[in-house]
Amino acid sequence: MKALTFVIIICIFAWLLNSCESAKAVKDTTAATTPSKDSLVKRGAYLVAIIGCNDCHSPKMMGPNGPFPDPAKILSGFPSNAPVPVASADDVKNGLVVFSGDLTAAIGPWGTSFAANITSDATGIGNWKEAQFKNALRHGKYKGLDGDRMLVPPMPWQDFSNLTDEDIEAIFYYLQTTKPVNNVVPAFRPAARS
Repeated sequence: MKALTFVIIICIFAWLLNSCESAKAVKDTTAATTPSKDSLVKRGAYLVAIIGCNDCHSPKMMGPNGPFPDPAKILSGFPSNAPVPVASADDVKNGLVVFSGDLTAAIGPWGTSFAANITSDATGIGNWKEAQFKNALRHGKYKGLDGDRMLVPPMPWQDFSNLTDEDIEAIFYYLQTTKPVNNVVPAFRPAARS
């Protein structure tokens, strides 16, 4: 009888030990798959840098090594006080695309497009919901709104549509932490049809 009691106690102890380890493993797995807000922001900053968001969304200054993003206007889009670029009808007719000197505006067969303000300001994407941002990148919807127009060139939303949900979330969280820059970008100007 003492042997049977001893075996039962050992079995209970083994079961409790295994239960605690399983619960710890589930907790560790959950912690590993749910990134912290700080790690999302860092990942978003990395993605914004490598996919070239500053190339079009940041006004530039000229330095000894060429143009570089204006630190005071990072990701603020086409400056509202800048002159709107113009291109000759022949340039566009011949298939040329004309960019403003700082690459924040483009003129082509689609019309004249202006890089959006994607800072955390209300004139940027500061009031956007994550679902809107995802809809803009995944489906090319202007302001992420289903009933609105499509995004226009040179915005490469078709390429960004392949980003994972996690990457889009990280970019969104990062952009929500950027310095807000008050800048109302001009509206898209469709090409005149003859």
